[in-house]
Amino acid sequence: MHHAFRLVALTLALPLLYLAASFILPLIPGPGPDYTGRPAHTIGLLQGPIHTDILFLLTPEVRARFAFAEEAGVPVNHPGAEWLLLGWGSAGFYTTAGTYADITTSAVLTAATGDDAVIRVDVFGPLNPMPNLRFLELSERQYQALLTETTKAIASQTPLDHPGFTDTDAFFPAHGHFSGFRTCNVWLGETLRASGIPFGLWTPANWSVTLSLDWHLSGQIQ
Repeated sequence: MHHAFRLVALTLALPLLYLAASFILPLIPGPGPDYTGRPAHTIGLLQGPIHTDILFLLTPEVRARFAFAEEAGVPVNHPGAEWLLLGWGSAGFYTTAGTYADITTSAVLTAATGDDAVIRVDVFGPLNPMPNLRFLELSERQYQALLTETTKAIASQTPLDHPGFTDTDAFFPAHGHFSGFRTCNVWLGETLRASGIPFGLWTPANWSVTLSLDWHLSGQIQ
């Protein structure tokens, strides 16, 4: 009886511990190199309700690094394309969740318990101001490291056989494994820290990303 009670108590406590950690750990700086320096480049972070994408200005260097995506239908060299969007996530969840109406229970369970990872690549024209879009000023070393980290996260330059969400995007197999403890936002934090960009120790949720941005990067946010 006591064993069953402890099991129920632990089951109820775990979600609360997870929630508490998602607010506390983003405030603790995670490990990473120090690449701070004079601002040299600007990137964007586009936050949805549960997911955050990285945006790179489509400079000649970025177009060259992601030229492989052109063959997959992502028009990185189109003169009207100004920004490249990149996001990492669960293969089962990310590729089916074009809108929240598309989300299935099986995709949610697969993502929570463990799934292969994919990266979505898309392009945008000029960006309109919006409350969920922030810009970060990076040093030259931070920017070059971030380009390297995001490029090497792509496991294969052969796109998935998936129609995508827009006429200009594509999904590619990614390194890493998605789970409830290593979400798309955790990957974002790991990638930023590995690029010498200060960020929280663990950022599983969208509010964790917001806390990390406000706490660690207020001086670099435009």
